[in-house]
Amino acid sequence: MVWGKDVRISRITENGKMVCIPMDHAVSSGVMRGLDRIYRTIELVEEGGATAVLTNKGILKHMPRPPRVGFIVHLSASTSLGPDPNWKVRDGTVLNALRMGADAVSVHINIGSRAEPHMLRKLGTVADECDEYGVPLIAMMYPRGENVKDPSDPKVIAHVARVGAELGADIVKVPYTGSPETFREVIESCPAPVVMAGGPKADRDEDVLEMVWGAMRAGAMGVTIGRNVFMHEDPKAIVRAIRAVVMDGKRPEEALAHVRR
Repeated sequence: MVWGKDVRISRITENGKMVCIPMDHAVSSGVMRGLDRIYRTIELVEEGGATAVLTNKGILKHMPRPPRVGFIVHLSASTSLGPDPNWKVRDGTVLNALRMGADAVSVHINIGSRAEPHMLRKLGTVADECDEYGVPLIAMMYPRGENVKDPSDPKVIAHVARVGAELGADIVKVPYTGSPETFREVIESCPAPVVMAGGPKADRDEDVLEMVWGAMRAGAMGVTIGRNVFMHEDPKAIVRAIRAVVMDGKRPEEALAHVRR
């Protein structure tokens, strides 16, 4: 039997794989290149073949037309101007996201921060609501805060991924660990499907595609890449290149042809 979550996951993926472009960064970090004209950027990543975009609810609310790809509404917020940027508070409901036409929702959890207990409560209650309404939940799980000595430690990343799965997320997003071997350890110890976070803006497209290639070799469900797409000089082309790796199994050097033509 096909359930509501199955239907909605099929709208944010293709053949079980995800190429998601998150564009929620303007709340936390301010308006930046690519987000200043966000609806044009959404058009470009749609044309490039993204399976989903992820934004805050107000972006979906004011869209000039319905999206042509899967849409994920983010339910977490904080700003770099506030007293504790690592404390991501809940800023919406699953039911309202459904009313707006979202296919899924996401929350951001910083494990290791002083506000971790509040965010864990948020993750658990949002997961329960998503189960009630049949809505997929993507948990963005980061080791970030005062108690994190090495945020790139694969064991730490495996821990935060496992927290996301154990508290009810349907898909867990975590940073890449630097190699397919170490990322495979994260994926194999996480009961929920794992997608790779895109990280800071990279200097070279080759570095981005190498990360994508490594994550897919490790067994990732796909990728969620924001700044390395929406800040790119050609968002459509870089999405095509990322898609070639995720969907078609192309090697990074082959996928680069989509950017350099």
